[in-house]
Amino acid sequence: MTTEATHPSTSASPTARHVWTRTRGIALAVVLLLAAAVAIATIRSDARHGTLDPRSADRQGSRAVAELLADRGVDTTVVTTLDGARAAADTDTTLLVAAPDLLTHRQQRALRTATAGAGGRTILVAPGSPSVERLAPGVTADPANSLDAALSPDCALPAARRAGTAEIGGIRYTTTHLAADECYPSNRLATLLRIPESGGDGTGDTVVIGAPDILLNDRLDEQGNASLALQLLGSRPHLVWYLPTLSDASAAGTDDRRSFFDLLPSGWFWGTLQLFVAAAVAALWRARRLGPLVPEKLPVAIRASETVEGRARLYRKANARDRAATALRSTTRIRLAPLVGVPLTQAHTPEALLPALSAHLHHHGGDGQTLHTLLFGPPPGDDAALVSLADQLDALEREVRRP
Repeated sequence: MTTEATHPSTSASPTARHVWTRTRGIALAVVLLLAAAVAIATIRSDARHGTLDPRSADRQGSRAVAELLADRGVDTTVVTTLDGARAAADTDTTLLVAAPDLLTHRQQRALRTATAGAGGRTILVAPGSPSVERLAPGVTADPANSLDAALSPDCALPAARRAGTAEIGGIRYTTTHLAADECYPSNRLATLLRIPESGGDGTGDTVVIGAPDILLNDRLDEQGNASLALQLLGSRPHLVWYLPTLSDASAAGTDDRRSFFDLLPSGWFWGTLQLFVAAAVAALWRARRLGPLVPEKLPVAIRASETVEGRARLYRKANARDRAATALRSTTRIRLAPLVGVPLTQAHTPEALLPALSAHLHHHGGDGQTLHTLLFGPPPGDDAALVSLADQLDALEREVRRP
């Protein structure tokens, strides 16, 4: 009763304070992670505003190329609806689709129907699969992107040959059109395709580029980006810049509904997968597992004899005579080494301990093999041999300590 009253805090049940102390670090990390996520999302939202917009002077905007085209007499008109883009299909017009992947399947088919045979030029900026297969039939996007941004033209297209090296590397394409110009190859797959129109008056074509870098304000002055952009976009007197939006009424067709996951960019999937992997690694790191014993302050003092007896019972229950013998021999060697002038660092080295011990025990001087078996021998075969080993080690230590 007295012991329990004196040590009421030895209960194994965690208190609210202990739980808070253990979890406050994790809670703080979660709060900081959420705050960082909100901040990054806000910054990226601002940074993405005006991307590939010819009215935007931001780094990711395209106002610079629009101004250069205006100096050459090419007027630029921005449309954000499918109806506006379809109405622009004409012989004297270049229709640039800034984000083909944002279009629904129905919108892609409608846009292809409007541009096919119109005699103008259609430029698709980094279309993925399957959008490129609907907007440019006969063209397939390769799953692996180009690892190089700046590429050489390596084709007969005059615009590409005059521009030279340009930062067009991105999505790579293959085509079944024999008359197509395949330019800026990366590992034998083109990152720019020009597909001439097969019907109509034959003056129209479709241009597929694998990356938008040549149109961005901060990349226009690199390599031959400006030259290539001006030649591709300035081949007609009118340029219609189509910026697809999800708010377009034509995207709400009943035959083409897209789920929430279809609207998420592919990067979110890989980011979520990485978070799950990191969570699994953290769980394995923090999970309970068997390991070395952790010292803990005891609520009451325990006599050494009781500790020895308890440990001996554990050894006996586990039938661990080898571990018990190793512990007895190791402790004996540590106690004998200073008595015979051997450093503790060499207490477990037979070549250092045994000669000094034999010299100290004059009447055992010629029986080094017996000392070796006693201090470094094999484990005992049964309990009786273990008890005999303990008695012999005790007798040896008494003999060494005898003056």
